[in-house]
Amino acid sequence: MKKVYLIILFILVVLTILFLWPRQPLKGIIYGVSFSKLHASELELDWKKTYIAVLDDLGVRNLRLSAHWPNTEPIEDKYNFADLDYQMKEAQKRDASVILAVGRRLPGWPECHDPDWILKKTIEERNDELLEYMILVVNRYKAYKNIKYWQVENEPFLAFFSRSACGELDKDFIQKEIDLVKQLDPSRKVLITASGEFDTWYNAYTRGDIFGSSVYLYVWWKTGPVRYPITPALFQIKRFIIETFFGKKPSILIELSAEPWLRQPIVTASTEMLLDRMGIDKFNEMIDFASRTGFREQYLWGAEWWYYMRTKQNHPEFWERAQSLFK
Repeated sequence: MKKVYLIILFILVVLTILFLWPRQPLKGIIYGVSFSKLHASELELDWKKTYIAVLDDLGVRNLRLSAHWPNTEPIEDKYNFADLDYQMKEAQKRDASVILAVGRRLPGWPECHDPDWILKKTIEERNDELLEYMILVVNRYKAYKNIKYWQVENEPFLAFFSRSACGELDKDFIQKEIDLVKQLDPSRKVLITASGEFDTWYNAYTRGDIFGSSVYLYVWWKTGPVRYPITPALFQIKRFIIETFFGKKPSILIELSAEPWLRQPIVTASTEMLLDRMGIDKFNEMIDFASRTGFREQYLWGAEWWYYMRTKQNHPEFWERAQSLFK
């Protein structure tokens, strides 16, 4: 019993030191972005023009793309891979690495992206259809040498945030998805992601070959806009704990929030509201905050919005600041 107390005391001392010790910015961070055709269309942008600007004008060479199910199978057994083919081919031309996310809960609101036709089926039928779809996606793109990892679902264990759109959490089925992707492409590792602020990280960390955390500071709850009262040390503490008990594995910051979180579509918000929720001061704060979390590889979320602000709102400062990261 004395030994247990000493271990607990040691952990508490280490955690206290980690929390109080000033976090220094990490040098040599590898930056990437998530790109979503869905999000670009929501912003009423020419999504192909936006994507090429991300690749060529920003100079991004690390991407996270998503195989959104409603876009690729809008009608049952009728497939449209043209959009994702375009994204993959343009990335390959530029030797840009791709993390390709598959599943139904993928980046972007409303969390779970289901084609309309699937809603008429039972849960069991939906699951079977999803696995069939994932087989098609993995087999279609696994020959691309620039695919770095497969991401299976997005923050799948953050159940309270997605229950209304995704239904109840089924850990066994998530494991079945992971096993399927590994079986289809054993040459690549599988990334599983978790919320940086709310999740314990246990479920995602122990199931994936690669672990990915999100980082959000400025959000909008029912009470209104808030900034989470956290410091970069939170992420180093959580990482220390999870690695102490479950060993070290590659970990990345997969989703750094760098666009405004609103309770309405961005295109309906005033410029003043957008700049209040994510002005260049907050944008720079997010980048600085993330540089102190200890993650060597970081993917920003919001590239489509930076382009929107540059081309439709006459606010190029976000795009220009991002250029300094990638070039």
